[in-house]
Amino acid sequence: MKFMRLGTRPDNFYTEEAIRTVVSDLPSDLTIRVNNITYLLHKLQFPLVPKCGLLQRLCSNRGDSSRLTLELHDIPGGEDAFELCAKFCYGITIDLSAHNFVSAICAAKFLQMTESIEKGNFVSKLEMFFHSCILEGWKDSIVTLQTTGKLPEWSENLGIIRKCMDSIVEKILTPPTKVRWSYTYTRDGYAKKKHHQSAPKDWWTEDIANLDIDLFRCVLNTVKLTNMLPPQLIGESLHVYASLWLTRSTPDPETSVESSSKKRLLETIISMIPEDRGSVSVGFLLKLLNLASILKASPVIKTQLIKQSSLQLEDATPSDLLLLSSGSSDDNNNNNRIHDIDLVKAVVESFIMRWRRKSYSRQDLIIKVGELIDSYLQIVARDVNMPVQKVLSLAKALPEFARPEHDNLYKAIDIYLQEHPQTSKEEKKQLCSIIDCQKLSPGVCAHVVKNERLPVRTVMQVLFFEQERSGSKATRRQDFQHSETQSKTQQYDRRKTNSEDHLKSLQLGSSDAIRSKTPDSTRQKSEPESKHKSRRTKVVGMGSQIVEEGSKLDSRKTGIQTSRSGDGDNKGRQR
Repeated sequence: MKFMRLGTRPDNFYTEEAIRTVVSDLPSDLTIRVNNITYLLHKLQFPLVPKCGLLQRLCSNRGDSSRLTLELHDIPGGEDAFELCAKFCYGITIDLSAHNFVSAICAAKFLQMTESIEKGNFVSKLEMFFHSCILEGWKDSIVTLQTTGKLPEWSENLGIIRKCMDSIVEKILTPPTKVRWSYTYTRDGYAKKKHHQSAPKDWWTEDIANLDIDLFRCVLNTVKLTNMLPPQLIGESLHVYASLWLTRSTPDPETSVESSSKKRLLETIISMIPEDRGSVSVGFLLKLLNLASILKASPVIKTQLIKQSSLQLEDATPSDLLLLSSGSSDDNNNNNRIHDIDLVKAVVESFIMRWRRKSYSRQDLIIKVGELIDSYLQIVARDVNMPVQKVLSLAKALPEFARPEHDNLYKAIDIYLQEHPQTSKEEKKQLCSIIDCQKLSPGVCAHVVKNERLPVRTVMQVLFFEQERSGSKATRRQDFQHSETQSKTQQYDRRKTNSEDHLKSLQLGSSDAIRSKTPDSTRQKSEPESKHKSRRTKVVGMGSQIVEEGSKLDSRKTGIQTSRSGDGDNKGRQR
């Protein structure tokens, strides 16, 4: 960050109790009180009064009194800002930067230290520093804008807020390849990468997160109005800001001041979330929803967050759904962590309602949500404070077609029974009643049979369906073998018919050729006959091979028919 140094004399102000005095051989003839500090200064021996139009007017009103006392309690910036102006008049070295610029220029304007009073006065030097250094820098503009919060009216009237915002927005809209100023970027792994060709797209999000919420909102809204950045970058800046000011620790709803402040922050952030789907992650939305529940935000805010979260629920992970209720303590003791399963259920129900309304809803989305909820249930099943009815209500919130298989659901129930050995028989029956035994894989069924925690009725159901499944498999196997044998028999019949027809055609062709030949062409006759004999030999050999194969198939077919007729006779006798 840049700074400007003015003056060459050493600092000879010293404090004695609440009195600030300038070391000088000349006696003090001007006393100025600013709040609780008293300054013993000089009227004319040093250019204090000549550089300050306000002091000139106040001194002239008092006449030629040798010693004057003035009250300047309403000077902007207080005693620190006044002392900067006084040191400038005495030629004492001062350093000006973005941290003290606002208070210095407001105090200088208050004291009327302008060019009309004396050339090269304090205001003109401060304005030059503001335009040539502060507005040209990135972090300088942000720090200066942040300090305007102490003197908002003065800063607004002097145009400092507007100029700083324009400078910040202009730099945010600069293409990343043209960013040449320093910025803060602490993302994991970024610092380890070397030779970055350009700044990351979200290079500006961490620095503006240091602004007050009202200033942050003004900057971000101005950026949004330009429509030059995608909604995802706006959402990322909101995520960074919320992570810095909201989600670092769980707020205490009993602390009214902290709760009120964070509730205002939360509502402001939610109001700035772009409406575009995917502008913020579903995990971020669920964290905001969790905070809204803890801080007891308005129902409108919670309903808005539930709707936005449900629009992207299929993209969530089980860890995103681990929302804590207001009764949880923010420590590592799992016994004090209470998962807010009702909040998750509200998001799931909103998703299902939206999914049913769409005529072109994709089946894979709701199946994905079903897998997500079953994985989430496996986690919260370990919560010692989780009632059975909470688990049942969330598990039943999904329709049947959301779960093509029930392996994960069974695993969640088994974990719950293992972690809650005090579960009653009736509660076990209620839990196991939501499992469809026909949707369990053979491996899980084998586990169910050996699971002593389950009710006997559930085990018997699994055994019954396993037996039924084995019987149906055997029946399907026999039907398949029978159909395969029939297809082979039909194939043989076709091949046999084709070979016999081919042999007949060859025999007819050979007899015609013998009758057409003359006695004096013996040489020409022998060559076709030899070719014809060799061709016939091949065909006869092929036919005999087919006949042999057919006899085998006939024997099989006859055996099958015999067995079937035997079965029919036996049935007839039984009748």
